[in-house]
Amino acid sequence: MQTLVNKMARSRTMSKSKTKSTNVKFRDALTILLFIAPAFIVYAVYVLYPIFSTFRYSLHAWDGMSEMTFVGFANYIQLFQDAVFWTSLTNNAWVVIVSVFVQIPLGLLMALMLFAPIKGIRFMSSVYFFPFLMSTVAIGLLWVLMYDPINGIINQLVTLLGFDSVSWLSQADTAMFAVLLVVVWQFAPFYMILFKAAIVGIPEELYEAAKMDGANALTKFIHITLPMLMPTIVSSSILAIVGSLKAFDIFYIMTGGGPNHGTELMGTYMFKQAFINFNMGYASAIAFLMFFIALVVTIIIQMLDFYRKKRGAYS
Repeated sequence: MQTLVNKMARSRTMSKSKTKSTNVKFRDALTILLFIAPAFIVYAVYVLYPIFSTFRYSLHAWDGMSEMTFVGFANYIQLFQDAVFWTSLTNNAWVVIVSVFVQIPLGLLMALMLFAPIKGIRFMSSVYFFPFLMSTVAIGLLWVLMYDPINGIINQLVTLLGFDSVSWLSQADTAMFAVLLVVVWQFAPFYMILFKAAIVGIPEELYEAAKMDGANALTKFIHITLPMLMPTIVSSSILAIVGSLKAFDIFYIMTGGGPNHGTELMGTYMFKQAFINFNMGYASAIAFLMFFIALVVTIIIQMLDFYRKKRGAYS
């Protein structure tokens, strides 16, 4: 009898303990949700809702003022048959390639130079960062003047070297190159700052150990600096790709997408369809496709990064 009473008492104690544990977990979860709620509400209103609204608008024919007419996926079908859209997508691909394979390596090189034992390097770090601090409008107008075929400083240097003057922004075969040069000049300092911060975080003991083993500067970079910077390189690549896919301002300011759509991007083409042709549904289809491409590319990069970490390629 006493054993039965003890078992019942233990059962009640365990039941109370489980109930108390459940209440604590519920209270903790509720506390977490309350702290997350403000940020989630802002995120939902300014990120999630616009994405879903854009997709909804893309399924309609709409001029932005009159009643919307549901057309299903007609805008997307028309989009894939639009030669200008494919030109803009190709140009965006070039921006992505230049951003990843020119901007990021250049930013890394500039960051490494900041750690070189060179006199006046602190001043140079400020000079390097100036382009990123400038307004995009100011940069665009500045470079338009520099590319001026008559009075521009670039053509003056070209003619000084004995070559003919070039209409950089008026010719389809040079306009894209000219704007991409400005993009690299403007955004390479941003990646320089990212890499500089990452290099500062590398333990000095690793370099000291490598030095004791007789490693030279190149060996240290290949086997210590570069592997330790891989997370930053991955993050920078994502930023560069997403930023390149939604690029707009510098191209619109300098060329407006011309000549003959030679520098047209998805962003500039979307703007023209929305606010010049008042074809909001078609523009929304372009915008949603931009988002979808950026999302897919980001997921692919994150998956590749995950599998590389899983294989132990870097920490």
